[in-house]
Amino acid sequence: MAEIVKKYRRIWRMGAVVLAGALLTGAGSAWWHAAHWEPSAKSYPVQGAWLDQRHDARTVLTLAEGGADGAPLVRFLYATASIGASGRNERFAEEHERAGRSGLPVGAVHVFDPCVPADRQSANFVTLVPRDGDLLPPAVQLDATGEDCPRPVRAAEVESELVTFLNQIEAHAGRRAILAPSAAFEEAYGFGARSQRPLWLAQDRAEPAYAGGNWTIWTANSALSLPQLDMSIGWLVMRSDPAEEAG
Repeated sequence: MAEIVKKYRRIWRMGAVVLAGALLTGAGSAWWHAAHWEPSAKSYPVQGAWLDQRHDARTVLTLAEGGADGAPLVRFLYATASIGASGRNERFAEEHERAGRSGLPVGAVHVFDPCVPADRQSANFVTLVPRDGDLLPPAVQLDATGEDCPRPVRAAEVESELVTFLNQIEAHAGRRAILAPSAAFEEAYGFGARSQRPLWLAQDRAEPAYAGGNWTIWTANSALSLPQLDMSIGWLVMRSDPAEEAG
């Protein structure tokens, strides 16, 4: 009887090892496909990238010239320029200049901080981002909510400061901004659906439906791995030709 029990224990352990291996292989395969998934170029011909503070002008150069025979990998770029009242991407000017030399339309992103007054945030943005008609419309990332502040900020205050901020940077840019609310921000405030501004929505591998789903830009893969780059990048889709958005 003891031998039979030992035999079945060995069989169970072997089965558990095989099952664990299968699960790990499946998880690894799913991760690889997620990291390398790109939307169909046939269905979404205008594709671009979002650079954050980890990237620099070398990334711009790779995206501009890293395709077959030196062809660009993207049709447009957005780069995070400013964060709240004091956070800055000090490489933004270099990225902007490099993109311009490569003929890639580029736009600036501001990460909005609901805990900080609008005037301080707009001052940070306009001192870093030039008044340049060749830039794409400025984009405002909306993720943190007033509940995240050291002193919680009421929804009405968040919206009031956000409207003030938008009016100030739109006067600087000479065009309406694109709003990039996360699903959580939109659930909290519903601002994107009510603002009548172009929307930049995010959902990996599937078109987003929140804020009415009527997006101008879509973050289709928030962490795409490309063989030409040593770090992941946000991969974007734009509905219209970026040349129509710039200028």
